[in-house]
Amino acid sequence: MEVIRKKYFMDTTTTASTTLVQAGWISLFAAFTAIGAQVQIPHQPIPFTLQTFFVLLSGAFLGARNGFIAQIVYIAAGAIGLPVFTGATFGLVKLFGVTGGYLMSFPIAAVVVGYLVRLHSGYLWTLLSMVAGLVVVFTLGTLFLNFMFVHNLEQAVASGFLIFSWWDILKLSAAAAIYFEFSKRYRKLPA
Repeated sequence: MEVIRKKYFMDTTTTASTTLVQAGWISLFAAFTAIGAQVQIPHQPIPFTLQTFFVLLSGAFLGARNGFIAQIVYIAAGAIGLPVFTGATFGLVKLFGVTGGYLMSFPIAAVVVGYLVRLHSGYLWTLLSMVAGLVVVFTLGTLFLNFMFVHNLEQAVASGFLIFSWWDILKLSAAAAIYFEFSKRYRKLPA
């Protein structure tokens, strides 16, 4: 178990300076996700944003544990009143609104990506790892949209998943390329 923890998750036996650096990276990726939420193309019921781009990168760059923490920090910041959600919105109402399932899936998606990218290297593996992260986001987001608001799975899939396919292919390709190029030089961010 210890070998698995050290191989796939950042080591928890760190010095104070390493902890500070990790906290900085976590905060930075939480902030990137907040900035990505503000880059939007309005669409109903779910707008097009860059959030998932940064969710995928947080998992890849930070690893499963710290990617998870970065996304929890992002969600917590919005929940306590910082205007970090799409359209500079905030609050628990947003977490239980139409985009709530997507938002709550971000930490899980970061874990999936962070875990998978550590198993192998290569662009194709990175791409597949990030596809798995997007599957988590769209599955949880679409199911939440269906059960809480639409009550029609076909309509929820059309308006909460299929409409985003072209946009997310672009984000996925860019995120995978960025991480793959970076990982040629550095396997993980300096900590």
